[in-house]
Amino acid sequence: MGRFLLSSCVFLSVLCLLPPKLVVALPLHTTSRWIVDEEGGRVKLACVDWPANKEAAVAAGLGHRPVGRISERIAAAGFNCVRLAFPVLLAADQSLASLTVRKSFQRLGLLHFLAGFQENNPSMLDLPLISAYQAVVSSLAENNLMVIIDSQLSSKPCFHGSGINPDLWVKGLTQLATMFSRVPNVVGISLRNELRNVKDWYRYMQKGAEAVHSANPDVLVIISGLGDGTDRSFLLNKQLELTFTGKLVLEMHWRGSLAGRARKTSNPNKVCGRVVNSLLRRGGVLLQKGWPLMVVNELGADDNRRLNCFFGLAAELDFDWTLGILEETSGLMDLKNSSFFKKISTLQGSHRRCRDECIRKQTAS
Repeated sequence: MGRFLLSSCVFLSVLCLLPPKLVVALPLHTTSRWIVDEEGGRVKLACVDWPANKEAAVAAGLGHRPVGRISERIAAAGFNCVRLAFPVLLAADQSLASLTVRKSFQRLGLLHFLAGFQENNPSMLDLPLISAYQAVVSSLAENNLMVIIDSQLSSKPCFHGSGINPDLWVKGLTQLATMFSRVPNVVGISLRNELRNVKDWYRYMQKGAEAVHSANPDVLVIISGLGDGTDRSFLLNKQLELTFTGKLVLEMHWRGSLAGRARKTSNPNKVCGRVVNSLLRRGGVLLQKGWPLMVVNELGADDNRRLNCFFGLAAELDFDWTLGILEETSGLMDLKNSSFFKKISTLQGSHRRCRDECIRKQTAS
């Protein structure tokens, strides 16, 4: 397969550190708990979450900044990948996929977004929604960023109440995986469906994972947990039975709910200990069992107390991660927060020194 160059620099207020470009041989796969490239060298995914307007089915921020500018700023901040939200019905429903960005906002009465789109991304305004999403993926590729497609539903949960039909969900995942089967910077697809019971989780996650792998065997298949994505403890008792190996990655969400009802005046060390114990109990222990784990942090860049706890555990356990720090309105990060980017630069850079020998040592231990 071809090589995909990942440039990285940590953008501080006035200083940009420029480490050597990292060459990643795609596609990615897993070995024990590690994500590795085609040559067996570890690739630590240090991602930022790019949300979407779920109703309009358009990536957030495009009415405020040019897509290339957002992509450039993400790369400049040192991230090597983007977890890009994708409404799964966009792939399953052709009538929705063919709707233009302009008409999508018009049907929802969101006319104030149109002027911003016209100013910042005029070439995308009359593209079909699916083409607009592909344009975002292409912009990220131009900035040497890998993409994990975060297949989301509408605001309604899946498989209960009036949510999406399971067969339609699988159809959407199949179409999605097929659509990006020849796009090298799309390295993974995350399956999210907000299931509430273990029986349904095993049934539908197996169907979804098999559908994605069958349509696109190159991508990592990333699966979320029960409910809000914080619980994976049930996998200690029974593994997910799949016909393929070397592609499965677990996803856990780091939310404020992990700390319970902690007050702002609570001792931060005690709160952190409670969060860490909760995360390990609900599935973090799976790392010790040889499962690759990506932790999605949804706290935001201004929650310093909880972020410090996250940074500490991420450094100790060395898992792959995603930070939800893009503003949903402007699509940009506050790059003036130099102390924040100094902290994440340590986590971003750790994988660059960890190649084959490092993996063998850590796996053996």
